[in-house]
Amino acid sequence: MYGQRSGWRRDGFESHEGTVGVLLADGSEPGPVVFDLGSSSNFHESTSWWHYNGEFRRPTATSMRGRCACGWRGTKTYPIDWERVREDDDPDAYDITDPYGDWAAHLDGVAERAVALPEDLAGLLRRVRERLDRLWLEEDSARACATMLRACGELEAIVTEVGPEAARALAGEQDEAVPAVAEALGMTEKAARSRLRHYEHLAWR
Repeated sequence: MYGQRSGWRRDGFESHEGTVGVLLADGSEPGPVVFDLGSSSNFHESTSWWHYNGEFRRPTATSMRGRCACGWRGTKTYPIDWERVREDDDPDAYDITDPYGDWAAHLDGVAERAVALPEDLAGLLRRVRERLDRLWLEEDSARACATMLRACGELEAIVTEVGPEAARALAGEQDEAVPAVAEALGMTEKAARSRLRHYEHLAWR
């Protein structure tokens, strides 16, 4: 894999966004690079690895590693060849296969620890999606859209009933349960708390 401007994501595990992290010569992880856009009250921050190049008094990173939004950091580090970066004059041309591979292995572990849907339920959801996709081929667009929206209403009714029920069951022990819930959902704890609040609020509508 070569450099990409956006983070790395995997379907179903969006809160575990991965990026390239950097380290300084002393082994520390620097804070965001701050850009002054011309106004004392107007600053832009970035943690993109190519900004830690030592220019304009920025910190100089000596190595890179995989990094995840959940706080995970790769144990392996890889040197940055700034001469190569400057020669190409394009961060997207720099090979970041190793940090990405470490993050992908981390996500494999997250996926393994996440709860698996029962096969019959997973199959049912898959068939629902496939059936809705086929509507475009079987109906005119207006009727297909109307059918899809009606199906979405039925699905929302199920979610509105089941989601709050599950969230209420955890409400009494939410702080203690969040780490386990987050692991089971394949989410960060922050995303899991947000998911629980979302379903709790559905019950109040």
